Amino acid sequence: MTTRTYARRQNVVAALVPLAVGVGAAILSWNLGVGTLAAPGAGMWPLIVSITMVVTAAVLLLDAQPRGDEEGFTKDSLTVAVSVSSLVAYALLFEVVGFEIPTVAVLVLWLRVLGREGWLLTVGISTGTTAALHLLFITALGIPLPHLIAW
Repeated sequence: MTTRTYARRQNVVAALVPLAVGVGAAILSWNLGVGTLAAPGAGMWPLIVSITMVVTAAVLLLDAQPRGDEEGFTKDSLTVAVSVSSLVAYALLFEVVGFEIPTVAVLVLWLRVLGREGWLLTVGISTGTTAALHLLFITALGIPLPHLIAW
């Protein structure tokens, strides 16, 4: 396989992944209920973002020609896969155990494992961010997120 063919395949994959995610998100958004412009439903904004994502990915797919500056897939690409997988796990655990434990866990993973930060910084940012999100969304805004800690 030539370098040019490999680069084109990379560009096609880089367009197909967000295209598939956007289509899936659009379907899920529609199922939430879109409502109307005067009375938007829960799925209105996610649908708008999903459609934007699909259109952008389609444009990228149509223009997937190699440009010469593509990077090859390396072991560093694993970082992206781990990050995406951790977000999927976060979304699945969020409803089951609340947001505190998955939020701390994903931040520890990103900071300590992927970012190679020290433990003091990792623990401080992970717990501080989780506490700030709890105070903002649950306490201040009254958003009914699933949570374990009642302050």
